[in-house]
Amino acid sequence: MASLRPVSSFDTHEVFNQPPPLEDINLFTSDLALAQAVRNAGGEGHRQRLAAMGARAGSQEVQAWGAEANRVLPVLETHDRFGRRIDEVTFHPAYHQLMDLGLSSGIASLAWQGEGAGHLAHSALMLLLSQADSGTGCPMTMTYAAVPALRAEPKVAEQWVPRITAGAYDPACRPAAEKAGVTIGMAMTEKQGGSDVRANSTRAEPTGEEGWYRINGHKWFCSAPMCDAFLTLAYAEGGLTCFLVPRWLPDGNRNAGFRVMRLKDKLGDRSNASSEIEYHGALAQRVGPEGRGVATIIQMVQHTRLDCVTGSAAQMRFALANALWHTAHRSAFQKRLVDQPAMAAVLADLALESEAATATAMRLAQAFDENDPLARLLTPIAKYWVCKRAPGMVYEAMEAHGGVGYVENGPMPRLFRQSPLNAIWEGSGNVIALDVLRAVAREPESVEALQAFLLAQRGKNATYDRFVAGIDLGRAREGTARLLVEQAALAAQAAILLGWDNPLADAYCALRLGQRGMAYGAFDAAVDCAAIIVRAMPQA
Repeated sequence: MASLRPVSSFDTHEVFNQPPPLEDINLFTSDLALAQAVRNAGGEGHRQRLAAMGARAGSQEVQAWGAEANRVLPVLETHDRFGRRIDEVTFHPAYHQLMDLGLSSGIASLAWQGEGAGHLAHSALMLLLSQADSGTGCPMTMTYAAVPALRAEPKVAEQWVPRITAGAYDPACRPAAEKAGVTIGMAMTEKQGGSDVRANSTRAEPTGEEGWYRINGHKWFCSAPMCDAFLTLAYAEGGLTCFLVPRWLPDGNRNAGFRVMRLKDKLGDRSNASSEIEYHGALAQRVGPEGRGVATIIQMVQHTRLDCVTGSAAQMRFALANALWHTAHRSAFQKRLVDQPAMAAVLADLALESEAATATAMRLAQAFDENDPLARLLTPIAKYWVCKRAPGMVYEAMEAHGGVGYVENGPMPRLFRQSPLNAIWEGSGNVIALDVLRAVAREPESVEALQAFLLAQRGKNATYDRFVAGIDLGRAREGTARLLVEQAALAAQAAILLGWDNPLADAYCALRLGQRGMAYGAFDAAVDCAAIIVRAMPQA
């Protein structure tokens, strides 16, 4: 028998001029923009916690969890092998490992435990872990954001908030009272209404037991259907009302009326199970007064929108890090790609966009910590802009890789598919723009807070001064609402950078507020591209 020869004997070439994997990198300490934004927003006390998460999220192990959780998709089991209805979803073990890492680190609980800068710590943790996987961020976000809505009903909050603030992940499908920690989902929209939740047809009837109702109807999107309970909307006698639907009832039995009909086959966000559900007499507890459902649930929505901003900033940062890493380790035409002037202009522009998004997310979280009226308008404005900028930026970072960026065993295709989601979730562009108009018309204190925030930075940059002078919040109409929000977002990002004496503030004003081309890297302003790239470059 002939001896087996090593494969290298048949090699036709040597593999070189290819970058090493971007792994085993501390995503916090190597991200100067994030570290400085956290410090500026008052979160220096959380630095050790964030550095620990940065090391874990950037490790080869956790990065592999993210890839596996998206490769092996969730599976719905409506019945057990004996024919009993169970409505359970099974996940790859990597999903549970990511959930455990996030919830045990305090992503859903820190903001409510009384520590200083809790929302900021939450947002920074989310920005770091989302660079390993975005899908698991959805149930963690909803769990975090459920707390202010649950507090509208003290008896319900007394039961459920301590389970959230336990800061633990327990994937078992069993009564919440028996678990170390819980997750909370939400199910709001219906086929016929979408964002118009007042068009919902789901109905709730009192059971006779105080605070309990039976719900009949459907929900078109129920994300993370293995959560322990779900905030939902249904019409009671007093009008559209918020309810909490538990998977298991207080008597230890399954809530048999909660049925998962199918899982959504989505473009991205594939590690997370999104579903269609029906309520067949499902038992639920009322949260807040009858007829106040939108006012109750909007407390949750405001916080989930914060995480939309943070999630998109995370995608932008990880796309940038990969583009910088690739171009720093690959050469063409006798130069490293990163040193080619045209590529350097693109990369510097991407770095500017990413840093502005990161700073915006952290400054917004600071406003939540301080209960600042600025948060009311800055939240939808930032949500609109940062989430809309993500897909174009992720694409440009993909292009910087060349053809290899389009190949599925690299990170860019998954990032690209994920990138549009946050602009759709919790209000698409038009919904967000109209929300800004409503706030401008009805909430003068939020308008005053935004105006004061923008005007406080006058005198630091002439381009900024001219740009802000042209913004008139009172003149916007539905047809021009997007333009108003875009202008306000650009001004707000510039104000954040100027207010924090960020070294990129003047470059941002020149490239985003002044006259420039539309494509990334299409500018003729005097910008030190090399310095911006050095600032943004990840260090393994």
